[in-house]
Amino acid sequence: MRHDLHHFERIARETVASLPDAFRPAAEHVLLRIADWPEPGILADLGIEDARDLTGLYEGIPMTEKSVFDMAPQPDVVWLFRKPILAEWRERGDVDLNDLIAHVVIHEFAHHFGWTDEQIGVIDQWWL
Repeated sequence: MRHDLHHFERIARETVASLPDAFRPAAEHVLLRIADWPEPGILADLGIEDARDLTGLYEGIPMTEKSVFDMAPQPDVVWLFRKPILAEWRERGDVDLNDLIAHVVIHEFAHHFGWTDEQIGVIDQWWL
């Protein structure tokens, strides 16, 4: 089925594989996790009440903040939340599902590379 977890993972992996050469090696070390919904603890930590408001999440230390002197941290993870992405896709009605999945992946990997939401918003024309 086009909307199952396997489809989301395939599109996410294809998106990472299509990153420019300068970014791909660092991105390939990030774990990709696809879940139907974010865990309640994640929502509470972020102060989000409606799980539909969280389509993706980067967990880790951005590359711009990492140091060789840091103790071995947990691996960085990019989460995609399938049902919130599907809800947004249905609400919008004007975007391709694969494009939306790829957009969320790119947004979360931008956090891995050290970009803030504000910096991403300056160049991200997706929502215009």
